[in-house]
Formats: sequence, structure tokens, C-alpha cells
Amino acid sequence: MRVAVVGGGAVGTTAAYDLARRGADVWLYERDAVASDAASTGRAAGICYDAFADRRDADLARRALGRFRDLSGEGFSFTDCPYVWLARAGDDSRAAAIEEQVPRMREHGLDVALLDADELAARFPALETADVAVAAVARDAGYLDPAAYAREMADRAREAGATIKTGTEVGVTTGPDPAVLTPAGERAVDAVLVAAGAHAKAILAAAGVTIPLKPYRVQALVTGPTDPAVPMLYDATAGVYLRPRGGGVLVGDGTEPRAFDPDDWKQSADDDFVADAREHLRRAIGVAPAVERAWAGLCTATPDRDPLVGEVADCVYVATGWQGHGVMRAPAIGDAVAREVLGADGIPGFDPGRFDGDEEFAVAEGMAVE
Repeated sequence: MRVAVVGGGAVGTTAAYDLARRGADVWLYERDAVASDAASTGRAAGICYDAFADRRDADLARRALGRFRDLSGEGFSFTDCPYVWLARAGDDSRAAAIEEQVPRMREHGLDVALLDADELAARFPALETADVAVAAVARDAGYLDPAAYAREMADRAREAGATIKTGTEVGVTTGPDPAVLTPAGERAVDAVLVAAGAHAKAILAAAGVTIPLKPYRVQALVTGPTDPAVPMLYDATAGVYLRPRGGGVLVGDGTEPRAFDPDDWKQSADDDFVADAREHLRRAIGVAPAVERAWAGLCTATPDRDPLVGEVADCVYVATGWQGHGVMRAPAIGDAVAREVLGADGIPGFDPGRFDGDEEFAVAEGMAVE
């Protein structure tokens, strides 16, 4: 079976690898470089956890974490690290949401627990906990370098027989005989998978397929060295996350909840975001080391905050709309969509056919606790 994969991020490279190792003749096309710094994967935080109250999401996350550990090695490394999320005093609605969600997670067999401020301080002394109302910790979690992961999956795809074409912008055609339109001409295939992140909507629109997708801008920074005992943390009250990175701390969010042109957006971080992020860091760990680098990236939103994964036209498939969770689920999603392309059932609830494609909706931040 001849399959074209459009997009060289974490999901696209994983799908290419899983297709190739199952015997498909795979060609992956990426308009820049694999995991380019100009793309979503190259700018992602690399936080991974299984703390989802929805059973489907929890199962996918659990499968992804297991596979990250199995694949971790010479090309990229997965570092186990607990994931903490919390609500602060006065934020009654998010505190109640955390207290309600954790028992549901435990029903799915997840290793999560509720903590009060004293328990949080005892477990993670690097954290400032005086105003914490409630916290939770997921023990099955960790982090990685998303770009290194995608490059490793591309290398494994090549070893399995896939052809990787970088610096190649393509279009697609639909119908019973789909094709990829390359600068060298048209190449007929049996199936196309569009895993091009924020550009997926335009690629499919040019082929006459409409999907409800909005790219939105997020921001992050990395500090100089600080206490290595800091866990991964999501402050639901502030809407800010952090994780260890390179001896320092990665701090992120800065979500702008509106649609952006994926070819025309500010890739550097805003000064206001940098100042606010350092204040949040002081609140979280008591110090704010110097900023070494700050940037912005694009995430993709859908009307119901679930991704679009599956067939959108005859023999044309899509995998996008991650709400910031694409990298953390890439090993599971890439495998699942590869299986679907080869004839298996898709992921219930992620079928893009659940939408007409022209829905109006507001962008919602992906990590929000509600």
C-alpha cells in the first residue's frame, strides 16, 4: 500500500514509522525540516502525563507513556518526573474540579492522589505552598525533547523503508485515486495522511475539504539553573505550567485565545509574557532565575477540544487539533491512525466526520481545569 504522510512533526513521523514497519510504502513530506523550530513540535514543552478524567484520553495517554519508555534510548530520552496540578486559595471552582476529577482518574487505574498544602510541601519542598487550596499528583508522568523524539521517529521510519522528503511543500487531491502534488509532479498513492498541524486546514481546503480548526498562539521561556527537585507543575489558577529543562525551568502558556494565520504570526515571546511568567515562577518556587530563551508557538483548537483523527474524504486522513497535547499522545495517536489507514477502526469520538467543517467556536486553552 502506497501512503503519503504530510507533516514531519511528532505525530506524522510516528505514523510514518508505524506504517512502514507494517509494510506500507511510505513517503513523508515536510515543507521545512523534521521537527523544525518553526513548527509546533519544535516549540513544544514536552510534558507528558496520564492524568485525564476521561477514560479514552487516559487510555491513550497510558499507551503513549509506555511507548515513550520503550522507544527511549540513543536518539531521545524520556525522563520520569511526577506531574502536579493545583488550585490556589479563593479559586473554589477549580479546587472543586480537581477534587472531583482525581477519584474518576483513580477509577481508570491511574496512579494519582490528592494532596493538601502540607502534604504537597512535604513531598516537593522546592514548591511554595502557603496559598495552595488543593493539589494532585500523577506519578506516571515525565518529559522529553519533542524535536529529538520526532527526529528519532523519522530515522526509525527510514530504517523501516520510508522515504523522507524535507524542504518539500505539497498539496493533495481527494477521490478514489488520491495523489500528492509535489514540485516534481503528481504522485499517485493509495492513501494520504495530513498531519501538518496548523497548516492541515489550508492543505485540505485546497483539496475541497473543510475542517473546523483554529491555530492559536502560546508562549514559553527557559530559565538558567535552579533547584533540580522541581516537579512538573500546572497552576490551574494562574493557567501556567513549568517543568525541569536543562538544569533550569521551562515556564509556559501565555495563550492568546484567537485564531492566527499559521504563515503570519509572531514567533518571539512578548515582553509582558516574560515578566508575568517570572512572577509566576517566583510564586511557584520562590525564585526567578534569569531568562535564557523565550519563544512562541502554535497549538490547534477544535470546537469540542478533542482532536480530528480519521478519514475526511475517500482515502484521505487527518490527524490534528491537539489543544497542546499532540506530543504527549503522539506514540499512541500515530500508531492508531496508521492502523486506521491500513483498515482498522478509528478512535471513537475523534472521527472528523462528527463536524460539518464550518462550525463557529471560541478557542479554549487545552490544559484548563474546569
